[in-house]
Amino acid sequence: MGANEGSAAQVRARLSHPILDADGHWIEFAPAMRERLRRVGGERAVEGFAAAQRRFGSALTSSVEERRRNRVPQEGFWVLPNDTADRATGMMPRLFYQRLDELGIDLAVVYPTAGLSIARIMDPELRKATCRAYNVIVAEQFGDYADRLIPAAIIPMYTPEEAIEELDYVTRQLGLKVAMMGSLMRRLLPSVVEHPDGGRVAEWYDPIGLDSMYDYDGVWEACARLGISPTFHTGARWQGFRTSPSNFTYNHIGHFAVAAEAVCKALFLGGVTRRFPKLKFAFLEGGVGWGSLLLGDLLGHWKKRSGKGLSLTAPGVLDPKLMLDLAQANASGELLDKVREMQGRIDGVEDSATGGIKDLDDFSACRIERAEDFLQLFASSFYFGCEADDHANTWAFNAQVNPLGARLNAMFGSDIGHFDVPDIKAVLPEAYEQVEDGLLTADDFRDFTFENAVRFWGTNNPSFFKGTVIERAAGDVLARVNRE
Repeated sequence: MGANEGSAAQVRARLSHPILDADGHWIEFAPAMRERLRRVGGERAVEGFAAAQRRFGSALTSSVEERRRNRVPQEGFWVLPNDTADRATGMMPRLFYQRLDELGIDLAVVYPTAGLSIARIMDPELRKATCRAYNVIVAEQFGDYADRLIPAAIIPMYTPEEAIEELDYVTRQLGLKVAMMGSLMRRLLPSVVEHPDGGRVAEWYDPIGLDSMYDYDGVWEACARLGISPTFHTGARWQGFRTSPSNFTYNHIGHFAVAAEAVCKALFLGGVTRRFPKLKFAFLEGGVGWGSLLLGDLLGHWKKRSGKGLSLTAPGVLDPKLMLDLAQANASGELLDKVREMQGRIDGVEDSATGGIKDLDDFSACRIERAEDFLQLFASSFYFGCEADDHANTWAFNAQVNPLGARLNAMFGSDIGHFDVPDIKAVLPEAYEQVEDGLLTADDFRDFTFENAVRFWGTNNPSFFKGTVIERAAGDVLARVNRE
């Protein structure tokens, strides 16, 4: 049976394990959302919700020429499904819950849509007020459906203090257990902040793990203490090369992946996974292809840019006599003249400059002793949310290709609620096609759609799945993990 010939429920019936959707989305109906925010958080929360959308909405009300003049990117239009039942499913938790069997999904973790931008509101008061009100609302909206729908809280991360405060509140007061952490914080450059016109456009993006304005170890400590496994759902539109004023697809392709890579590299090179070896971090909607490439790049750079590797390029070891002999035998003209003039000593001041860096080992915070350490510090610590139609999903499970024979932790994310999914009933069959095509084994698919997500959320919070419909199956997985 081809996947296109069978329904999601039929695919699910063939499997011996549950389907855990690690990244579905609900759709905030703006008129109702504004009223709810006003009821819970007052006008500040409503203002913050509007501010979070304003930057993107303004791009759709200006002309191409206006955007080109100001280098404002073309934003997405018509980004929600136009099937009435599917749109209503994203808007109404009760309907979402009722349709899960039809979708072949046992348990779904649900993230915001409009709320994806709230954690990056620049104004501190608006940001905190809107995050708090939003989290109260999702706890209320999804509370009756907790056995099959688990909503994500929004955690602001402009400072460690605000992150820790909100983590404590959502876990202790609201009972939420999934946290979408803010990342790539927009910060104005100190050198131009005193100049209003320059400060408006001169900003940098804080990846929170390396070279940050703040020490975020307190946040990771809070996550470990509260049973939270941090997830990141940050995009990178409006940044770098993704600023086409006329083409949304140009701006959209790869933007989640590049944002995730920035944070993942920072967490790794900043030594976060070394200092918090039991904490797991997930990057959603960017796929796993970039993770496979990043692992290889980090390993290759470690061989060349670690303390030991730098000996291959460190200045001061060139042999002046040999250099002079080689030049006299093989060079001519100005090159030979200069080597003779310098008597073979070609090291200049620029060759020994290090930009003021005292610890020259880029990997010193990781404390890597052997290549196999990457399996624990990277392959075991990071998880990757993948959509059903991503052809790179198979890379995660290809131990023959991945460095060190690693299997990366790819997690199935439906992306239900967004334009990527015009028919929500087709998601699971589309994911299963890679099994039917011989690209994934049945065991790979079990890891992809169930066990990896169980390990991600359950390792730091063994009671995460208590009271859900997959409690027993998830418990079996976690028991096996503990034995291993």
